[in-house]
Amino acid sequence: MRDRPTQLINTADIELWPAHLLRARSNHDARALARARRVLRRKRDGRYLAAELPEGLLPLVQRWTREPGIDEAVDALDRVAAHRRAGVETVAHLPLHRLQERLDMLGLDAEDYADRTGLPLVAEPDRLAFAGLDRYRRPLWLHADAARAWHSLRWSALHEGVVLEAISGYRSHDYQLGIFERKRARGQSLEQILAVNAAPGYSEHHSGLALDIGAPGEPPAEESFENTPAFDWLRRNAGAYGFVMTYPRDNPHGIIYEPWHWALARA
Repeated sequence: MRDRPTQLINTADIELWPAHLLRARSNHDARALARARRVLRRKRDGRYLAAELPEGLLPLVQRWTREPGIDEAVDALDRVAAHRRAGVETVAHLPLHRLQERLDMLGLDAEDYADRTGLPLVAEPDRLAFAGLDRYRRPLWLHADAARAWHSLRWSALHEGVVLEAISGYRSHDYQLGIFERKRARGQSLEQILAVNAAPGYSEHHSGLALDIGAPGEPPAEESFENTPAFDWLRRNAGAYGFVMTYPRDNPHGIIYEPWHWALARA
């Protein structure tokens, strides 16, 4: 399909994905994705709800029009077409949607958590740029500014013989909650998880400005990354591209040392 989209359009409950970047989960999905421009995808579990075809929206589940946030998602789809015709590319932020509800599920109070950690609330952008594929061949989504900076950073390192791999980029509030739920199911305590992951609504990954970086053959998100040529190169050069390591040793937020986590500093 010509003029394939390269942006993820983001709403509070539903993401609008470029269809060519999604994998079919059934024959029905495969036929729809082959013709679709975008797919409406539920954020909390990744369920495909409807496909945008030339003739209109094709339902992929029953009663899709009753999905929470579906009207907002369809309105966003209409705005995308209008913005494309007008050449509008500005990035706005979504409201902090259901924040306390998510924290209640973890037994956290927003005000107390913010006071203890000093972490600010982080809103999600309403659109994200495709920044290539990560180590696991998944689409990497970043804020448009971070996507441009990451491409420059990565190619500059490669020019000097250093390979940088993206491990993780943008994560929604719902995805962050899922991380906590999966880790708790494996027996980790809330305190153990909070030492590694910021609470939903407080992760820099929500902004699309942060990404976790790895090196070939190196396990992801391990302190041993600091002993690699990739980290040495980042330490010396990342600042020139606007990236900073935001969780150094003894940081005031109670997050463990994360030499793999880098974020684009904003003026």
